[in-house]
Amino acid sequence: MIEIHNLSKKYNGVSVLNLERISIPKGQAFGLVGNNGAGKTTLFSSLLDLIQPTTGYIKNGGYEVNKSEEWKTHTASFIDESFLIGYLTPEEYFYFIGDLRGQNKADVDALLAGFEDFFNDEIIGKRKYLRDLSKGNQKKVGIVATLIGTPDVIILDEPFANLDPTTQIRLKGIIKKLATDKNITVLVSSHDLQHVTEVCERIVVLEKGEQVKDIMTSPETLKELESYFSGEEVI
Repeated sequence: MIEIHNLSKKYNGVSVLNLERISIPKGQAFGLVGNNGAGKTTLFSSLLDLIQPTTGYIKNGGYEVNKSEEWKTHTASFIDESFLIGYLTPEEYFYFIGDLRGQNKADVDALLAGFEDFFNDEIIGKRKYLRDLSKGNQKKVGIVATLIGTPDVIILDEPFANLDPTTQIRLKGIIKKLATDKNITVLVSSHDLQHVTEVCERIVVLEKGEQVKDIMTSPETLKELESYFSGEEVI
């Protein structure tokens, strides 16, 4: 589904990303972890054609993302709150996204009905603009909006940040269900090693723009990651 080939990005001659090859098959829950400056956001921005790579390319569904618009019809993402439209209410935003993806109001309402617990009676029907919601509730809106329509690929950057523990648990259930029941490719970037090991079947570790680990998750994965990031792992 997603193919990364000889991808690099440099700013003023300084390399911030350098990946030889990563292949992410359809239906895989894929995790991306690394310290600040590891290249996670740069990679996701490249996946979404928000920045141009210095070399190499990314294919999504067979289309090079910087040469085609076709991949956008089956790809959804939430990077951060700046991608929301602050002067809309949550309902207006959901219907706007639905219209972009060929969904009518009834389709969107049917989807939203399944997320009442996730919203915790704090979002729908409150007559608040998105800009007036808390960071956590803005994130809930952005995440659920990625599910509108029929995306084959969903990209979430730090989805657990700013969420309370109950919502984090519910979100983990949502991500697991997407990948297992609907055969959707889910890409998750997170600083929380426990959360990412719980929801992702595969985890890639980036360090200064380079891939240093590619792990299929197991009961030992969390310990392996903690050992690596603590500096205790013997290379």
